[in-house]
Amino acid sequence: MEAAIIRIGNSKGISIPASLLKQCGIDKVIIKVDGSIITLAPVRVPRQGWEQAFKKAGLLIRR
Repeated sequence: MEAAIIRIGNSKGISIPASLLKQCGIDKVIIKVDGSIITLAPVRVPRQGWEQAFKKAGLLIRR
């Protein structure tokens, strides 16, 4: 997919379609630059999803 770089106030940016963000489950990103490559990666909360994984595996014990 190609996206045009647009003016956003005094900055520039791209518009990412909501359907792509929803598909990836992203609402906040980390931006990394390596040479001329810009990478967006989702911000993940430590242990995010662990509770569901333990429930699925039958390992969740409530006290």
